[in-house]
Amino acid sequence: MSAPLISNDNSENRYQPLAARLRPLTLEEFVGQGHLLGSGKSIYEAIQKKLPHSMILWGPPGVGKTTLAKILAAACDYHFESLSAVLDGVKEIRSTIERARFHQTSGSRQTILFVDEVHRFNKAQQDAFLPHIENGTVIFIGATTENPSFELNNALLSRARVYLLKPLTTSDLEGVIDSALNDKERGLGNLNLKVSPAQKQMLARAGDGDARRTLNYLEVLSDMAELEDGERRLMDSHIQQVLEEGSRRFDKGGDSFYEQISALHKSVRGSSPDAALYWLARMLDGGCDPNYLARRLVRIATEDIGVADPRALPLALSCWDTFNRLGSPEGELALAQATVYLASAPKSNAVYEAFSAAKQAVIQNGSLEVPLHLRNASTLLGKELGHGADYRYAHSEENCFAAGENYFPPELADEQFFFPRSSGLEIRIKEKLKSYQALNDKAKNKRYK
Repeated sequence: MSAPLISNDNSENRYQPLAARLRPLTLEEFVGQGHLLGSGKSIYEAIQKKLPHSMILWGPPGVGKTTLAKILAAACDYHFESLSAVLDGVKEIRSTIERARFHQTSGSRQTILFVDEVHRFNKAQQDAFLPHIENGTVIFIGATTENPSFELNNALLSRARVYLLKPLTTSDLEGVIDSALNDKERGLGNLNLKVSPAQKQMLARAGDGDARRTLNYLEVLSDMAELEDGERRLMDSHIQQVLEEGSRRFDKGGDSFYEQISALHKSVRGSSPDAALYWLARMLDGGCDPNYLARRLVRIATEDIGVADPRALPLALSCWDTFNRLGSPEGELALAQATVYLASAPKSNAVYEAFSAAKQAVIQNGSLEVPLHLRNASTLLGKELGHGADYRYAHSEENCFAAGENYFPPELADEQFFFPRSSGLEIRIKEKLKSYQALNDKAKNKRYK
């Protein structure tokens, strides 16, 4: 077996995953995060001076948030308590604080309280930690994969420094693999497992910045290794099989999701079909609902292209319909087609801005009366009241345009919301509206003479 049974004083022998066995115990073993742990950096200095402070460790899974908290506690000789916002509630919080208070009053050791997934605690639960942080009962270390500014209370944020942990590099993860292969006590060193440089690189890239995921892949593959000339070797076919069953980092409700959909939208808006296709493929690969992506593409067609290319909207809708008829994976090609077309189309947000301006005018001016000449004169009473009087039927006018006619309430006469861009079909629309404006100006000049 790749993972031996680990002895535990309080239970029977139990299995421990490779990633858990290889968890770094000292700062020297810790991989990555040089921007936080280099000489002179805050966390490094806190460890060296044995003066830890409350902090929020923000970063993706598998970059060492829990490990760093444990190393900090051990190096500073602090008692370590751990809570999980996923598993623990009010009862566990109270008992943990009681233990911390006992250690404080007994004069034995101060306590570092580590809270994993702290963003999952509600406001009241987060507030419950505040007095114990302020009176020094605990040094608080929270770990989160979500943006603390959005997910944590300001009161808690004001009492803790926020540190951003970055995904591990491919080189970092190759080093993690080497450590696992060479460590005979905690790793796979006794298996005599041979992994080629190309295979290490493949696993490290598939790890996607996550040490835990990389070691999980390696552990599964070590059980699949085949004996060849007295050595256990990884097979490329097995690696491909295991990697296909995994997926890249993607959280349908978290920051990664919103960052990627933002990147897709901005790539289309920025007329980069290649980048747009990449982000589309990333999100589909990560398990994003294709209908969500199709809906966003329709939004892009109206918000960022508009009448600069009126074909964009029906094409986006058609590709969405095609996906729903074909399903995955065949229908995903239709989403790719829409993405490429929208990214390559002329861009204009003139309609988007015009509609926003029109809505603002409604808010600012209230319920202005419809001018009499624009009202429906379908009844005798309406005609007697002057509804429709002096209305000029555009189709009866030269070029189907009633020069000088006003269609606004008098209070907003000559208002303009729509300013066409010099892009795509809007170039011609701009020229047409300019010619209409010239006819309007001419008609007004005649009226005033």
